[in-house]
Amino acid sequence: MSVSRVTVVCIFYEAERFISEAIESVLAQDYHDWELVLVDDGSTDAGTAIARQYASSSGGRIRYVEHPGHANRGMSASRNRGLAEATGDFVAFIDADDCWRPQKLARQVALLDAQPGLGMVCGTVNYWQSWLGGTDRLVPTGLPGKVLHPPIAATTLYPLGWAHAPCPSDVMLLRSLVERVGGFEERFTGFYEDQAFFAKIYLAASVKFSHEVWLDYRQHSDSSMSQTFRSGGYVHARLSFLDWLEAFVGRSPDDRRKLARAISRARWRLRHPRIGRLWALVERLRAGV
Repeated sequence: MSVSRVTVVCIFYEAERFISEAIESVLAQDYHDWELVLVDDGSTDAGTAIARQYASSSGGRIRYVEHPGHANRGMSASRNRGLAEATGDFVAFIDADDCWRPQKLARQVALLDAQPGLGMVCGTVNYWQSWLGGTDRLVPTGLPGKVLHPPIAATTLYPLGWAHAPCPSDVMLLRSLVERVGGFEERFTGFYEDQAFFAKIYLAASVKFSHEVWLDYRQHSDSSMSQTFRSGGYVHARLSFLDWLEAFVGRSPDDRRKLARAISRARWRLRHPRIGRLWALVERLRAGV
């Protein structure tokens, strides 16, 4: 198996509607030193056949993998399955309903090469609604133009701060960093699975936030975030995340008092029913779902 500089991981489940667009946006990259790992999380639709076809016709550059028994194990376990296949120095993710712009990989590799102390880079995201006739909006991630060092990003970005968090499809990371923090937390199968991962990154490495736009982040009613808000599960999911984060921070040998106070404030807001409902509404408006 050949080794590429960048490993791209695309997890998918019941993604027949969009997965070809996501894969084609990887194939259209200006940067060509990549491999793509397609991770099937137990799909029952035509997404499986589509992914297998891309893999079989790629000459080994695209690989199809799945869980034993074609099981459905959730987003975190599926990303970890893809990471286990990674050979690149850098790792990027693309969800099966999103699309990259052609310069995405080239620009992110250049940024990481230019600043060896960085662990992750991400940019401004296009919340993509025009594909359905809506109006797109550009959402800056973190503090654009800034590099945040541990643990500042953890208290600056959502879910503890007000700055927008990265979309998984927008980031590029050092694979060595991802391995050092232990990948994704598999107890989070959907909502907050990305935030638990990013929290570990923020406490371990410096992060660069760019003004550049590399991702079209598709907005639609079937997304995991939309489903969580509709089901009324937001407050429970957020409290579960905060419980996990408090325990994780408590295991750190460093002084994390500011972070602990931020977790305590966030939990207090959610344990008051009216404030919790208001907070959920604010987050739903910010997310645009």
